[in-house]
Amino acid sequence: MTLAYLMNTYPMTSSTFVREEIRAHEAAGIGPVRRYAIRPWDEQLVEPLDIAEREQTDYLLTAGPAALLGNFIVELFRNPVGLAKAIGSSARLIAAARGRAIHNAAYLLEAVRFKQHATQAGTAHVHVHFSTNSAAVAMLARRMGGPEYSFTVHGPDELVEPGRNAFALKARHAQAVIAITEYCRDFIVDHCGEWAADKTHIVGCGIDPDAFALRTEAVTNQQLVCVGRLCEAKQQVLLPELARRLAPDFPELEILLVGDGEDRVEIEASIAKLGVEKNVHLAGWGTKQQVRAALNGARAMLLPSLAEGLPVVIMEAMALGCPVISTRIAGIPELLDETCGWIVPLDDLDALEEATRACLRASPEQLSALGQEGRRRVLERHDQARNAARLRDVILPQPDETA
Repeated sequence: MTLAYLMNTYPMTSSTFVREEIRAHEAAGIGPVRRYAIRPWDEQLVEPLDIAEREQTDYLLTAGPAALLGNFIVELFRNPVGLAKAIGSSARLIAAARGRAIHNAAYLLEAVRFKQHATQAGTAHVHVHFSTNSAAVAMLARRMGGPEYSFTVHGPDELVEPGRNAFALKARHAQAVIAITEYCRDFIVDHCGEWAADKTHIVGCGIDPDAFALRTEAVTNQQLVCVGRLCEAKQQVLLPELARRLAPDFPELEILLVGDGEDRVEIEASIAKLGVEKNVHLAGWGTKQQVRAALNGARAMLLPSLAEGLPVVIMEAMALGCPVISTRIAGIPELLDETCGWIVPLDDLDALEEATRACLRASPEQLSALGQEGRRRVLERHDQARNAARLRDVILPQPDETA
């Protein structure tokens, strides 16, 4: 069976989990997996593997409006019944969104182009990450007779207004819906109803265990690492104030922020205002080797997010034996607890300070025990090869061994 992946924007620095999932399928003999995306990322890629992914990805919008319109006219004459079904579903997307007609008209044109390319390539199934525009494109293509589709739901943004996202409509026409956590699955079934229970499956994101060796050297420094896009959801804006509170008792404290984003200017201003230039450093985006080196040398990873699904970077830190400090939100408590780090209420700087103080006071032996437990549970639950195989079991038809 020919498998394809369709993304809204791909590759991105924050979408390494998609890349690794695709590579796991190909390592298992599935493929090559075709990559499609609506548009390329408009920021600079720093990871060589992402740059290589970009070269393998077909972009629906780069053909231009004339080509999209030409595809539509071809579909109109060759497949009027299928196109009518897609137009009807597009109207339902517009009604659910209470507007956004122009956006949904674009999705329809993109779906026509994707359907024609996927059909020509012999694609039988397309998998989508996130239930937003790329899932709409996959659904509309399916309504025209294109490949079956499934989509993985991560949260948090896509779950904020599931009605306006026409989530139930997309789930109804999908061959399967994948939730990355129990929290996410419960949300899906609560929103859609019991009919969605049988087609909704939990398959977590994963990591390659061979790429993450358990660190063996004792950690005695006072370095914490935060990895992720600098944005409101991840709340790195709290970290300069956290450093100001901690620095008098931990003068060697360093909080290293690996990532970039729209909150960078605000964070830099706060660092200067609070006088913690010695304690908080912004490194920008890094390659996967640079990220792993930073986590490997840190006392702990710090992620004070307000909104998350279940970040892969938490899995990566745990796989290295690096304890994690994060917030009790969505799927994070399903992996992180006091046996492998510290978990605090969201948007509670006092609780974050208390947990970080406990981390900075912990002995090397305590940190090692937390790290070993974290690695054990990540390898048990988030092995990339096993989770990719589980995903294939759900979304791809199995061969009939009696035939």
